[in-house]
Amino acid sequence: DLGNLSNSSGCLPVWDAVVCWPRAAVGETIHLPCPAVFSLFNNNTGIVSRNCTAGGWSHPFPPYHEACTAEDEVPEESYFATVKLIYTVGYGVSLLSLSVAVIILLLLRRLHCARNYIHMQLFFTFILKSVAVFIKDATLFSSDDTDHCTLSTAACKASVVFCHYCVMTNFFWLLVEAMYLNSLLVSAFPRSRRCLWSFALLGWGFPLVCIILWICSRLYFEDT
Repeated sequence: DLGNLSNSSGCLPVWDAVVCWPRAAVGETIHLPCPAVFSLFNNNTGIVSRNCTAGGWSHPFPPYHEACTAEDEVPEESYFATVKLIYTVGYGVSLLSLSVAVIILLLLRRLHCARNYIHMQLFFTFILKSVAVFIKDATLFSSDDTDHCTLSTAACKASVVFCHYCVMTNFFWLLVEAMYLNSLLVSAFPRSRRCLWSFALLGWGFPLVCIILWICSRLYFEDT
């Protein structure tokens, strides 16, 4: 072991994969600063020491993981609270702007057409998605003392189901938008209004079927 190499004149220089320790006499204590790499993201000024004994170098003290790493100054609770605040503001702005857009499309009759009806349905899914997130947060994070990992109440399950349904409808109405655009490109005389009911069934109905099947499977295999 290179860390224990010594001779009659003291301990030989050694590289321990972190710091290069110079030659030292028996009984001498060497103090070295932590490597510069530990100071890239924080002002770490830790010191690591080793004793040169008759049997060779001692183990570093304090250990590298204690002397050269900085403690996280931001507590975990503060981090998650900041993330929650950011996405809450984002969903709130999205909810407000989309609501204004839907109101404008509903009030201006000259904007009433198949294309804008589909746009409004997509806007509704984004609105419902934002509302679902707010409901889920109000249900799951109503108290700081709640163990969210083991929470399994009817309100919790209902909020999660509603959130999943809103996310699925959002993706399916994006699919409807793509299908409608494709129908405009491939057909010189698209039957837009006749397809609206089919699009509505795909955008709102098919996700409902998927959610019902998912609920049944969860109730049967893992009712948590």
